Amino acid sequence: MPHHPRVTRRTGLRSALAASVALQLSSTALSSAPAAAAEGPDGRPLEVMSFNLRYASDAEPHSWATRRPVMRRLLRQERPHVIGTQEGLYRQLHDIEAGLGPDYDWIGTGRAGGSRDEFMAVFYDTRRLEPLEYEHFWLSDTPYVIASNTWGNASIRMVTWVRFRDLTGDGREFVLLNTHLDNAGQYARERAAGLTAEHIRKMDRSLPVLVTGDFNVPAHGNPVYDTMLSAGLVDTWDAAAERSELYGTFHNYRPPVPGGDRIDWILATPGVTVHRAAINTFTADGQYPSDHLPVQATLTLA
Repeated sequence: MPHHPRVTRRTGLRSALAASVALQLSSTALSSAPAAAAEGPDGRPLEVMSFNLRYASDAEPHSWATRRPVMRRLLRQERPHVIGTQEGLYRQLHDIEAGLGPDYDWIGTGRAGGSRDEFMAVFYDTRRLEPLEYEHFWLSDTPYVIASNTWGNASIRMVTWVRFRDLTGDGREFVLLNTHLDNAGQYARERAAGLTAEHIRKMDRSLPVLVTGDFNVPAHGNPVYDTMLSAGLVDTWDAAAERSELYGTFHNYRPPVPGGDRIDWILATPGVTVHRAAINTFTADGQYPSDHLPVQATLTLA
């Protein structure tokens, strides 16, 4: 893989799989010093969220200035241990970091490189999780060429993945991949799913794998879904012992549609126990934090 510079506030963690990673940006650095363990009993379930943030814009009535306090209230209420986000812009991610507070950090890079364009940023609670390595690849025929786009995507698409250590219990490690597939082209989505599945198959299969993302196709209704599950994954919504009401996860700031298409997913390897899956319909004074609903899963790692 090529050697690329990174941009951080201070020296960060290098990926164990590459000489370095592509234009890494984070809210702070990935310190090599272990973080303090989260409060509560060892081994308590891991709270995971996938959330298309809707990029920050000034367009009313759903500008980022209007949505930001609603987003802050939602995330402070839920306090997930790890959040796979899509569409966040650099300044928007810093706003979210400030809203979450000092116990959270994030990893990501702009899909056009550095701070440019949207991020697949991964936020995490430093009291619970310690990142050990990370990597970015682009959904194209040249996955390690920054901003590459060879399948007719309407926008540049990419994956950010992180290997974490859970600081509770026996320090179980797991890998989380976060992505956003193309909104326009089925061919591009299918190629992207195939490449992502290929990367998952090559990972250390002794580690649990989680995948968060906006896949832009309905679960159970598209070859993209089948391809992702063919990588040895299960849909946490289907595997959950308990579920919230089902809603379409893209609602475009309108009242959510019961039984609608679930295009935002959290997938996991089969050994992960899924206690609960939920689609969150939080609003404040009629304002939604995004045009997507966040999806959540409460898990115990195998």
